[in-house]
Amino acid sequence: MGLVYTKITLSNPVQGANIQAIETTCLVDIGVTYLCIPEHLAIQLGFQEIQKREITTADGKSQLVSYIRPVKVAFEDRVCFAGAMVIGDECLLGAIPMEDMDLIVHPKFRKVTVNPENPNIAKGLVGEIVENQKLRLPNNKVYFD
Repeated sequence: MGLVYTKITLSNPVQGANIQAIETTCLVDIGVTYLCIPEHLAIQLGFQEIQKREITTADGKSQLVSYIRPVKVAFEDRVCFAGAMVIGDECLLGAIPMEDMDLIVHPKFRKVTVNPENPNIAKGLVGEIVENQKLRLPNNKVYFD
């Protein structure tokens, strides 16, 4: 398939209008869980480390990185608020923000788009509340609140 890049806009909703949003090109990888942003963008957007998180990189190595939140991520008319790992020298858009905004990757065109099945409103899958506040997930397992 090759590498897929797309443009997203990042902002810090806690800082509001005090700090301007930044449009950036990011690598898209649905095999990665989180949003990752480089330190220089975290600094420009005024983020402070919330805590350290342990991550495993593609080469199998573990390391501690800064975790920041909430990061407002915008793609076309979709928005989500995500935590982000501060690592690397380019943005990396992982599965959690992609699922949250209901985005898909077209492998043939190497392009990210809004899910064509839900062009107007992002759609997601959650469980349902059943008797006595139990949560039934899509796999039919039932959990207590």
